[in-house]
Amino acid sequence: MNRTSKTDWRRMAEHGDEQIDTSDIPELDDAFFERAELRVPAKQPVTLRIDEDVLAWFKAQGKGYQTRINKLLRQYMENQVNRR
Repeated sequence: MNRTSKTDWRRMAEHGDEQIDTSDIPELDDAFFERAELRVPAKQPVTLRIDEDVLAWFKAQGKGYQTRINKLLRQYMENQVNRR
């Protein structure tokens, strides 16, 4: 990423959770959970060529590196879908 964050992270770190305004977020009641559906997409094994240093970095993060790669790809996909 080449862009610098415009967020004032130091100021954000000084605020406690109690200072976050959640008044516009509805509570999740029993009805919400009765309608909720768990969706687990099917996995498909693939052969994927990844730069050596990128793969080494993910593996160095420990167990679950393939899941983390998948999550990042999903975030990118969803971001692209939402742009259109």
